[in-house]
Amino acid sequence: MKEFFTVFQNRQATLVEAIWEHLQISLTSLIIAILIAVPLGLILTRYPRVAEPIIGLSAVLQTIPSLAILAFLIPFFGIGTLPAIVALTAYGLLPILRNSYTGIKEVDPALTEAATGLGMNSFKRLIKVELPLSMPVIMAGVRTSMVLIVGTTTLAALIGAGGLGELILLGLDRGADVSLILLGAIPAALLAIIFDVILRWVEQLSKRAGIKSFIAMLIVAVLIVISPFLFSNKKQADLVIGGKLGSEPAILIHMYKLLIEENTDLSVKLEPGLGKTAFLFNALQQGSIDIYPEFTGTAIVTHLEQKADSNNKEEVYQQAKQGMDKQFDMAYLQPMAYNNTYTVATTKELADQFDLKTIDDLKKIEDQLTAGFTLEFKDRYDGYVGMQDVYGLDITSVQTMDPGLRQDALTSGQVDIIDAYATDSYMEKLNLISLEDSKQLFPPYQGAPLLQNDTLDKFPELEGILNKLSGKITDQQMRQMNYQVDYHDESPEIVAREFLIEQGLLEK
Repeated sequence: MKEFFTVFQNRQATLVEAIWEHLQISLTSLIIAILIAVPLGLILTRYPRVAEPIIGLSAVLQTIPSLAILAFLIPFFGIGTLPAIVALTAYGLLPILRNSYTGIKEVDPALTEAATGLGMNSFKRLIKVELPLSMPVIMAGVRTSMVLIVGTTTLAALIGAGGLGELILLGLDRGADVSLILLGAIPAALLAIIFDVILRWVEQLSKRAGIKSFIAMLIVAVLIVISPFLFSNKKQADLVIGGKLGSEPAILIHMYKLLIEENTDLSVKLEPGLGKTAFLFNALQQGSIDIYPEFTGTAIVTHLEQKADSNNKEEVYQQAKQGMDKQFDMAYLQPMAYNNTYTVATTKELADQFDLKTIDDLKKIEDQLTAGFTLEFKDRYDGYVGMQDVYGLDITSVQTMDPGLRQDALTSGQVDIIDAYATDSYMEKLNLISLEDSKQLFPPYQGAPLLQNDTLDKFPELEGILNKLSGKITDQQMRQMNYQVDYHDESPEIVAREFLIEQGLLEK
């Protein structure tokens, strides 16, 4: 508990910003869902034959995993709040649509007949009689939708939309840091409860005031959503730099930003923690981000879908550079020195027990092993697929998990081996043993800035500026910087700045 309050004190500003972003995304999605679902539900009461198929279609949307929807929307809308709002709106439609339709249909037929007898047409009957009487039912649907949206908004952080999910993802990435996870999860739960209480009050009010309370609620929600645009003086950044989840990408993109802003008049916006490789690459292709650090091995195996022609660092870089230029019209600038290649890691106790020194040694105990791999590693050739092919491994039990959970699963004995990166800070902290890749399955993984050629044509000075990092940052230096962020909770920006000053690339 003491650790939680320490994290809370250190991250109050970040928490307030995350809550506000979460509120903005949730309310915007709810408003759009209401504006679509309520009128549609009312229209469907006049056309009951098509009502069930359309309501059924909205139900199908809720069966699609939210991560799948987010990934599908990136090529069309890029990253950020827009695809998140589209996905959350789709998730919020069903309760409102179904309750709007049901609320009108359940109005006492005697009352509608009386209204017709008084000379009201269909529209007047709807506005004067049916809608006011059905408001409590409609509001119940809005309440359900709101709670659903607030909870699902935490996933929006995966595509750079912000919100409380950023804190949760950061906690997961840092080895299931409970304090950080709770710092994001508790406010998200409280927001859902607060919204539910407010909407329940509006629901009760609607029984007396009818549609007026509903309209007032919508107006207040719209004002909250548009308030940042009314009072914000922020100008759009010249460049957007993205990064994958983790301390290392966060440090690197801050280095990029500091170098660019030190040497040019360009303004830079950072989008850290954008999730997996595919999200970043799609965002770069779509134009939502302009630059992100990518590894040479990943460029070859994942993006170009090739095998590395060599294990020589310079040859691997040239293969990646030429391939990215030819196939994707992208510029791949000079790499840094460190090689953050994949490695298979285990505890010293297990390595000593079975005399494990190389990946090949796993063959003799493959039927006794439980592996804890990330989903990405399990599915890649420069991962478990390649281990099966090159080393002939067929491990009895392979469990997939979030990258941040691997080390805890290993040290607690739930798994025996994990995939890791050579510069991961926990490798040093936990004294893990890295098994030698004796058959050279894993190609070199040197980080380098990846950007569209169009961006480099527009800002040619970026090449010289970002190439100042070429050949710099050793494996040990990267591990140490990651350690500072992961285990001493230092800011990635401060760590990046200190390194650049130490290297003479930035003035104090």
